[in-house]
Amino acid sequence: MKITIQNYKSGKVSLMEVPEPEAKAGGLLVRTVASLISPGTEKLMIEMGQKSLLGKARARPDLVRQAWAKARKEGFLSVYKEAMNRLDEPIPLGYSAAGVVREVGAGVTGFKPGDRVAVAGAGFASHAEVVWAPENLCVPIPEGVDFEEAAFAMLGAIALHGVRLAGLTLGETAVVIGLGLLGLLSVQFLAAQGCRVIGVDLDRGKGELAKTLGADLALAPGEDEVEETVANVTRGMGADAVVIAAASKDARPVRLAEAVARERARLVMVGVAELSLTRKAFWEKELSFTVSKAAGPGSLEPAYEAKGFDYPLSLVRWTERRNLAAFLELVGRGQVRLQPLITHRFPLAEALQAYDLILKNLEPYIGVVLNYPREGEAPAMGAPVHKVLVRTAPPPSGSASPGRGLGLIGGGMFTKNILLPVLKKNGGIILAGVATTTGVSARHIADKFGFTYAATDYQEILRDDAIDRVLITTRHNSHAALVVEALAAGKHVLVEKPLCLTAEELGRIAAAYDGSRLLMVGFNRRFAPLAQEVKARLAGRLTPLMMTYRVNAGFIPPDHWVHDPEVGGGRLLGEVCHFIDFLHYMTGSEAASVQVAAISGECGKYRHDDNLAITLTFKDGSVGAILYTAKGPKAYCRERFEVFCEDSAAVIEDFRRGMVVQGGRTRKINKFSMDMGYQGELRFFTQATADPAGFPELFDSYAASTAATLKAAEALKTGETIRICP
Repeated sequence: MKITIQNYKSGKVSLMEVPEPEAKAGGLLVRTVASLISPGTEKLMIEMGQKSLLGKARARPDLVRQAWAKARKEGFLSVYKEAMNRLDEPIPLGYSAAGVVREVGAGVTGFKPGDRVAVAGAGFASHAEVVWAPENLCVPIPEGVDFEEAAFAMLGAIALHGVRLAGLTLGETAVVIGLGLLGLLSVQFLAAQGCRVIGVDLDRGKGELAKTLGADLALAPGEDEVEETVANVTRGMGADAVVIAAASKDARPVRLAEAVARERARLVMVGVAELSLTRKAFWEKELSFTVSKAAGPGSLEPAYEAKGFDYPLSLVRWTERRNLAAFLELVGRGQVRLQPLITHRFPLAEALQAYDLILKNLEPYIGVVLNYPREGEAPAMGAPVHKVLVRTAPPPSGSASPGRGLGLIGGGMFTKNILLPVLKKNGGIILAGVATTTGVSARHIADKFGFTYAATDYQEILRDDAIDRVLITTRHNSHAALVVEALAAGKHVLVEKPLCLTAEELGRIAAAYDGSRLLMVGFNRRFAPLAQEVKARLAGRLTPLMMTYRVNAGFIPPDHWVHDPEVGGGRLLGEVCHFIDFLHYMTGSEAASVQVAAISGECGKYRHDDNLAITLTFKDGSVGAILYTAKGPKAYCRERFEVFCEDSAAVIEDFRRGMVVQGGRTRKINKFSMDMGYQGELRFFTQATADPAGFPELFDSYAASTAATLKAAEALKTGETIRICP
């Protein structure tokens, strides 16, 4: 299928051929009939992408500061490469569409195939032939509302939420600054509410249109005395509320709003303008200022949009989805007119011409709609296509041999920024196929790193006989099931940490593993050159080790998916497993017991389970302590490992610096950049598969680390020392 995307690095807009999305649980698969280009938001986004690297840096100094702090710890070269990879990410355009339900995902009620629906949300309601959207971003289209009108749903809900925040009542006066799509929709809502509406825009033509849609007066700054006219119309009081719907790079819309507002008036920003407020005006008039957030409560909230949790009607009357439905009902009753707002229509195949029109201001425009073939107007779409061939399969290169191909399942930023560049550089293997949940991501990875095909169904990878090993980098809760399926398909497997989230899952994996295949977990630190050198130095030890591992992990917001117990499992299971495995690697022994203490009492913004002291005893008598905290500054080093043994000591700091003190001599080791073992890990996975003799032993070590991590999670809950059974 085709989808409109922008490359943020170059700013280029293009139509991309990608595999269709799957009908996932909790949402609807929709065949698009019409979508609406948001001329304000999308134009601003594209223009930002078209800026030079320096221009982007000037526009986002906050991100530059973060990158600088990270570079001081990890090295400038690695951070620069990561930043370039992030910029090179294709972004689907569009967030308001309408179409016909093709398939209903598990757990969704109230919809069936063939239903007409409006779909909303960035990343979901894209300009694409087929989209998947979660249930809370889909609403039925009422009778009498056509697909083009329904495609306005998200823009309508955004404008409606802004008007609600203005808090106007019957008979009050509202000024709407900016008469683009959001402004003209706001005018109609306010007029339907019984308010006196004054529209303001530089374009006199838009002002005249606003009057036909319910505005009592339309003014053009520079031609009309806006402040004086508003004062005269309101008998010197000023406007009760001002809705700022303009898209401006300066503060003029806000200055005008301050000037025309009465004392204690409400100013609501729905558009995009420079937020430079005048203290004198706000102090003298005691004004209130609100920046409206998208379409209302629930907007951009993962629990609401992605997971389907709703707010009780008795507590939150107007959520994002209720605003979407209310807008379409107003359209169906004729209280909001949309046909006068549609100035241009383009088929999806001509989407680039539509963006040219907007970006180059080739002619006046307001609403620009993209249309897609309807049933009967084009050949039936047939069965879903979840796989797109990107290039002809390359011949084996280096040490690669026929059938020695790699398939990737998952493609987040960590995979694209860290693993794939290393994998591509290592060579010696055919990159056969990549499967991710979104077609854009899969296609981008295939294009950039040289995979033969892109897919949205991971079964395409498991069914492919040309693939003999699979790299799994999905979210944590899917790891165990994918590992079991990949083993059943006869593949060698490298799964990113953690291996699993429960003891039951670990049991299923152990039962599925027969030792004939290589099964690795992404505990990359054991492959770091510094780690291997330190271990080699301690190889002849006769007594147990004393170890400490301090981790300045950094703060992660509470709504991040890694904290979700069902998806990420929390940071102990999701990241501390790294350091538990590292202690296993250094001792060459299994943990015998674990004890965990966490901070308690009033923790402020910090979670208690992000700030841990873990003590492990090992069967060989060694002891390891892990101090893991989210409270440290980013400028301070992230990781420091120390080990003591028989008048010897070694230190590893951020896997850039090391020191070994042994035999009365001190040896310092410094590297140009951080090497956390990814290259060694991936080289081992892609090349060390000829002799399966060591496969079971390697898996046993990973399983022991995972079992110890699961017991650590139990110890955190109970506060007791937990013995670890084999």
